[in-house]
Amino acid sequence: MKIRTLTAVLTSLALGMTLSACSGDAPDPQSADSNSLTQLNVGTVGIGSDAAITTAIEQGFFAEEGLAVTTSVVANPPAGISAAQSGQLDLTYTPSIPLINALSQNVGLRVIAAADGYSADALENAEPEKVDDTGLFVQPDSAITSPKDLAGKTVAVPARKAQIEVTVASMVLEDGGDPDTINWMVLDPASSLQSLQQGRVDAAGLVAPFTSNAMAQGMDLLGSPGLEFFGPGAVGLWVSGAQLADAEPEVMEAFQRAIYRANAYANENLDEMDELAAQITGVDIETIRQGAESYWPASVELADLTQVDAQLVELGYLPQEVGIDESIIFSAR
Repeated sequence: MKIRTLTAVLTSLALGMTLSACSGDAPDPQSADSNSLTQLNVGTVGIGSDAAITTAIEQGFFAEEGLAVTTSVVANPPAGISAAQSGQLDLTYTPSIPLINALSQNVGLRVIAAADGYSADALENAEPEKVDDTGLFVQPDSAITSPKDLAGKTVAVPARKAQIEVTVASMVLEDGGDPDTINWMVLDPASSLQSLQQGRVDAAGLVAPFTSNAMAQGMDLLGSPGLEFFGPGAVGLWVSGAQLADAEPEVMEAFQRAIYRANAYANENLDEMDELAAQITGVDIETIRQGAESYWPASVELADLTQVDAQLVELGYLPQEVGIDESIIFSAR
């Protein structure tokens, strides 16, 4: 099958993207020749919530919008952002924190759609670990009984100044502790859990499925940092370069429609999504089911970004607010 391709080109003066051979309005999937499909290359990070975009591909939601979407796993969200900026990817997944960090460095980006997040009633859940796929863990016999006790302690995180560190730092500050005194140790999740068990670190910030593993091994959950930091709304986002979104709004609209259709389907078919998440992550289905339920929002609101922007300044991760406005969020014309 020959597929029309969305092409990104670097200029020698700026990292800008232009398009060739793009369709206008999405073709009718019942009558359109397969040659008219527009190829989109999308970066993912191989997490359970990727089940929605996988569904959009497998159920034909993208094809019905005139798109042929190919996904590839990037090393981390900043790498995906760099690839989208340079034209190696047309869109990519990123949580809001790496997005805002990139915006603070004047990287031109547009938020096209929500990828994952928390539902409107998530904060009311009596078991936050059932809705938050992140967790802060300590040993069961630890003297650390609240986040403020982490001041001066060693905490394992998967990356410096990224989502887990930022959200844990916020928990400590809100509890009256000083996150600036924490010794952050960068370890992959498996090593973090092992180090916690062996007492080489005082606490570990983990993501699913390692949160389920930690609870199964008797570690104590000190808090759910993601839910407490972000609250209800979109956290994971599908983003593109600003020039691409501005030049080809019809293509972005088509992607947005298909993704939101898939998000709605995903929320209504959680068992099916668990099975897909197990395939995507390589984690056994029972561990997936014991962890937090994913949630796929139906929109991105400005407050989803501005409140994170303000918190990054409050915590000292940014010198000043980026000043995010509605122009960052792509809207159908």
